[in-house]
Amino acid sequence: MEFKELKEAIDQVELVDAHSHNIVSLDSSFPFIRTFSEATGDALSFAPHSLSFKRNLREVAQLYGTEVSLEAIEKHRQTLGLHSLTTKCFNEARISALLVDDGLKLDKKHDIEWHRSFVPYVGRVLRIETLAEQILDEESPDHDDSSWTLDSFTKAFVERLNSLVPEIVALKTVAAYRSGLDIDTHVSKEVAENGLVEVLQAGKPVRIGNKGLIDYILTRSLEVAERCDLPLQIHTGFGDKDLDLRLSNPLHLRTLLEDKRFAKCRIVLLHASYPFSKEASYLSSVYPQVYLDFGLAVPKLSVHGMVSSIKELLDLAPTKKVMFSTDGYASPETYYLGAKKAREVIFLVLRDACVSGDLSLMEAIDAAKDILSRNAIAFYKIDVVDTSSSIPQSIISPKSQMEEPHVQEDSSSFVRVIWVDTSGQQRCRIVQAQRFNGSVKKNGIGLTHASMGMTSFYDGPADESKLTGVGEIRLVPDLSTKRTIPWTKQESMVLADMLLKPGEAWEYCPRETLRRVTNVLKDEFDLVMNAGFENEFYLLKNVVREGKEEYVPFEVGPYCATSSYDAASPIFHEIIPALESLNITVEQFHAESGKGQFEVSLGHTIAFHAADNLVYTREVIRSVARKHGLLATFVPKYDLCDIGSGSHVHISLWKNGENVFPASNKSSAHGMSSIGEEFMAGVLFHLPSIFAVLAPLPNSYDRIQPNTFSGAFQCWGKENREAAIRTASPPGAHDGLVTNFEIKACDGSTNPHFSLAIIMAAGIDGLRRHLQLPDPIDTNPADVSATLKRLPETLSEAVEALKKDKVLHELLGQNLVVAITGVRKSEVEYYSKNPDACKQLIHRY
Repeated sequence: MEFKELKEAIDQVELVDAHSHNIVSLDSSFPFIRTFSEATGDALSFAPHSLSFKRNLREVAQLYGTEVSLEAIEKHRQTLGLHSLTTKCFNEARISALLVDDGLKLDKKHDIEWHRSFVPYVGRVLRIETLAEQILDEESPDHDDSSWTLDSFTKAFVERLNSLVPEIVALKTVAAYRSGLDIDTHVSKEVAENGLVEVLQAGKPVRIGNKGLIDYILTRSLEVAERCDLPLQIHTGFGDKDLDLRLSNPLHLRTLLEDKRFAKCRIVLLHASYPFSKEASYLSSVYPQVYLDFGLAVPKLSVHGMVSSIKELLDLAPTKKVMFSTDGYASPETYYLGAKKAREVIFLVLRDACVSGDLSLMEAIDAAKDILSRNAIAFYKIDVVDTSSSIPQSIISPKSQMEEPHVQEDSSSFVRVIWVDTSGQQRCRIVQAQRFNGSVKKNGIGLTHASMGMTSFYDGPADESKLTGVGEIRLVPDLSTKRTIPWTKQESMVLADMLLKPGEAWEYCPRETLRRVTNVLKDEFDLVMNAGFENEFYLLKNVVREGKEEYVPFEVGPYCATSSYDAASPIFHEIIPALESLNITVEQFHAESGKGQFEVSLGHTIAFHAADNLVYTREVIRSVARKHGLLATFVPKYDLCDIGSGSHVHISLWKNGENVFPASNKSSAHGMSSIGEEFMAGVLFHLPSIFAVLAPLPNSYDRIQPNTFSGAFQCWGKENREAAIRTASPPGAHDGLVTNFEIKACDGSTNPHFSLAIIMAAGIDGLRRHLQLPDPIDTNPADVSATLKRLPETLSEAVEALKKDKVLHELLGQNLVVAITGVRKSEVEYYSKNPDACKQLIHRY
């Protein structure tokens, strides 16, 4: 079984950290060594010899690029400064929401507001013992400590607690540290009163350790929690030596859990209850109100300990009731380690669950998203976007570790916010990293409606696009796509969605269009489309002839010539590592048939990521070529006397992590499943309309000609590279079975998200209507052209086909189709009057 898709799904989730504590200043008395251990005092001297300490120290050293030693890391921390190292740790952790228990006493800790500079959402968890102690440390109502009575304390405590309810997301108790978890929810007022007297007699600052008073405070808090629908986090299992581990077994909570008054009060058992993980799993399985959180166990245990603990939680507990947290405290590195190891451990646990047959691949992916994000969002009712649900992630992807890189916050560090317009041009706005982190990553950048109506020849909206300079949208970065730019390390780039306002996508947004159609395919047919692009491009050099600058091929070797590769080898030695650093898989690359033409073929992945990858691939190739003094162009027909450049796209269908395009046996006439055939038949049927998106320039049709491997006729064939659609049985496929099909018309001037959306929409129509394929063409279509329909020979013909295609209007959106056809009509009109203007396209594509 292939698990890359599970790894990708886990790495893509923006985490919701449901339990953590405040970060402290660098000059705090809190020792940095305690980042790696719960030990204190003399026991701390042995901590560096534990497995988890050694591993976590190494992880932090790798993060910072230092020697593996506490001294080297601490020196680097002082050099970098708290703000920068916190930014780095949180960017690498990719935490979208943080719930902070600010009741832990730490020297020079930062308040909750400070943390909001690093995480989009920060919520407060109120520790009830700390609140009670703060009240008792204050003067009594009658300015006399002896006058504190249980009634006056109860009144003050409940009033203060009620006043704080709007500001908090949960309550928390550390009763396990004070008197144990055998909570008596029917504790008498006499016992509680005696406890209060004992606590007050001990003097200030107050520390509540009396069991009767702890039980009383917790019971009153449960009453507020029940009335206000607030969850209660309970420390269970291990901690520092102040805790009596025998009394922190969650089985002691039976009296509380059986109390019918609090049956609907949602309770979270923290820290995987380690070493009582099995007991916690049991409680979660039999009590509907009990949920689990595994922070602290991850990352403080060994790898074996972390994996076994989480496996024990999942022995009985529903995956809908298990939640991630870092239990981060004091240093930002604790958040980084908690997030990093949680992703790794959840992958190992769910992978094994798939291997053992407990879960299917799709179920494992859903469980991962639930555990790392969705469960906490629902449980704590926090206002964050559930990014894990916006795109189906259940298919094979090129690589994992899709983490958001760090951009140093100084005046020379920039972030490029990238979008692709309707004409297929890649554009960006650039902001300083400090502004990006402070505002843009949450609120976006303003952009005129006209931006999606622009053409390839003029930076203004096409008249018939219905998009004008009136109205503004927000370019909101998708932080899961934020990457360090390989060719200029002091900058980053990120892809953006287009929103009208928070949570409301703009109907012209390319990425949202693909999401929307993807969801239709998933919802109606439980299918996910994979795609992989072949990128053809020319490498040109600038020369001066007769006083005029020209761009000509930088070499003239034939197809797959070793000499051509030798000439381009220094460039590819930068392009390929750069793509790999962006988690983009390159299957192969070679010299193409045109003079100075090359091809880079990308691995297939979920359609949404394939489109994103194509955007970044174009950026890499152009930029690396520019570094070498060359111009890389993806224009469809750079030279009318030479071969054109395509962006052939390979399509397959997946279900539950398996490719369902091939037939299940050899009895199929064409080697395809019925699902695969119907989907492909829909694409073939709508191909004339699809051309208006896949081949968006008049210049595109100079490329799509018979006998040029570009697919000029409306037909399909088995391994027929002259057919518009070619079914493929690549090496490794079972004899005669088709794993994917290739569409030849797509070129490098297309908007990749719109292209995959319209292909998918056509396939959906094929599935809905159970369309059947005609017979394949097993010869050159040009030789039997009299029996075949010629596909659009001009952009005008393609536009007319799309305008009439009501099915695609419905799936893409009527207004979007109007904008697309409006832009295309302007292209047709301009280039018909200015045919030589197409020579300038090399600077736009």
